[in-house]
Amino acid sequence: MTHGTSDPDNGPREGETASTEDPEGLMKIVDILPKEAIIAELEAKTKREVLEELTDALLRHKPQLDRARLLEVLLEREKLGSTGIGEGIAIPHGKIENLDQLVLSFGRSSRGIDFESMDGKPAHLFFLLVAPENCAGIHLRALAKIARFLKSAAVRRRLGLAASQEEIFEIIKQEDDDF
Repeated sequence: MTHGTSDPDNGPREGETASTEDPEGLMKIVDILPKEAIIAELEAKTKREVLEELTDALLRHKPQLDRARLLEVLLEREKLGSTGIGEGIAIPHGKIENLDQLVLSFGRSSRGIDFESMDGKPAHLFFLLVAPENCAGIHLRALAKIARFLKSAAVRRRLGLAASQEEIFEIIKQEDDDF
């Protein structure tokens, strides 16, 4: 997994893809989160199982992704530090080759899962973000957008109470514009 930095002007460096850039900051979560990649109730009980389940949800939308390689990238990223950001939220992420755009999956665990979060509390809401290996900064903007979205206690509460994949998708769609 490569962690490049972009040029100071935020433009892509040589060899990086600019096609997924979002210069106006108009990115919508629902543009990269297909409904079929939402899991209303995760079966996972461990961090690894969460990553596997969310990866499998992504594969329903992007079957060309290499499952083993993606899990390897995600686990390597977790070794650098947990992507559990606290408040019951985790945003595991990584970059992978042979991907042409950002992709996202979402899962919820009512009981909570130990994700080694910064606040030591279990995570309940998970967004898995995967970016093309050679993208400049769009993945960082997507991470920031998701984090802002989930900072709202009202949004977290609504997502926690949603009864179905459809309802979760509608909540994300409704709330997306405000963040």
